[in-house]
Amino acid sequence: MQKTSARYQVMLVALLSINFGVLFFDRNALNFLMPFIQPDLKLSFTQVGLLSSALSLTWAISGILVGAWSDRAGRKKVFVVGAGIAFSLCSFISGAATSFLMLLGARLLMGAAEGVVMPVSHALVVAEVSPERRGLAMGVSQNFGSNFLGSFVAAVVLPLFAAALGWRHAFYLAAAPGLLFAVLIWFLVREPEASAYKADDRLTMTEAFKHKNMVLCVLIAILLVSYMVITLTFMPLYLTAMRGMSAQAAGWLIGVLGLSASVGSFIVPAISDRIGRRPVMILTPFLGLLIPFGALLLPGPAWLFALLFFFGWALIGLFPLFMATVPSETLPARYAATAIGISMGLGEVIGGVASPFVAGWASDVAGLDAVMWMLAALAVAAGLVALGLEETAPRKRRQPLADVAEAQPAIA
Repeated sequence: MQKTSARYQVMLVALLSINFGVLFFDRNALNFLMPFIQPDLKLSFTQVGLLSSALSLTWAISGILVGAWSDRAGRKKVFVVGAGIAFSLCSFISGAATSFLMLLGARLLMGAAEGVVMPVSHALVVAEVSPERRGLAMGVSQNFGSNFLGSFVAAVVLPLFAAALGWRHAFYLAAAPGLLFAVLIWFLVREPEASAYKADDRLTMTEAFKHKNMVLCVLIAILLVSYMVITLTFMPLYLTAMRGMSAQAAGWLIGVLGLSASVGSFIVPAISDRIGRRPVMILTPFLGLLIPFGALLLPGPAWLFALLFFFGWALIGLFPLFMATVPSETLPARYAATAIGISMGLGEVIGGVASPFVAGWASDVAGLDAVMWMLAALAVAAGLVALGLEETAPRKRRQPLADVAEAQPAIA
């Protein structure tokens, strides 16, 4: 790994974090605007779920294929810049949609553009940031901007903007920042040294799954991506339809999730750097029970809802660990984008695609309360699966698993 200054490492992580936040601002815009879009386009709950599933499907395929492509090409920056331009244009198309099918097409294209960003961004972090700070750096780059901008700011600003000017103009607002950050990344971020990558050396999915940690990270990704996507897709509708809140009040409460994950982006990965990945990944998912049980059972007041949502959403701080940090510490660094793409992609294609469709169908059949029980089951299952993980944190292992794998003549 080439030596980089602390200043450049901080700048890189900050820029990637904000860029990922802009991406999630665009991705989540549909969820936060759904109380306005659903009656206008006359969508069923099943169609609402399908819109989230569509984006997750192309996001996953893109992450798996393009992540591996970027490893072989030895180039990272151009992929991130191109994706930023593409997903911004897709947000404009979403605002122009006049039917379910048009909106579905826009979300399919947006997922294909956005799925590139995370595995390639994390590969940049692996190449530039010291291993002892890798968990914190990956946590901030993936979770801080995405949750502060994509969950808090978007949840608060977009419903207010839509109420004043209409939901279509809110999509146009969401699109503009992506173009700006594509320009900034092009001029401020450098390509890692080409010697870190081998164009003729590739990691197959079969070889990746010879490592128990990769299998378990994918299982956790499926469970917790399902938890996240279902919450963001259906919680605004649950709070307005079942708890009688206005769209603006629900937006503020959902915004608490963004604040929680913004704080958790520092705290959860930093704790894992010190005490290890495994204990953090076992215990944190159980905090996710606070959100569905709070929504189901709590009569009020609003501040107590906000408190439970804040602590329950701490599990989002785990996403960089099972999607990026543990896979990148389990396998050699030259496979970073490929390994991250596998973990993220399968989590999205199975959890993100299937779960909102199932949740939408269950809501049409049994009511929106069914969604809350699904969330509780997903949180418990993730904590139990994490019991099988092997520790990878550099401070807790004399030799990281990735170094062991690098030293072996073949992956085993």
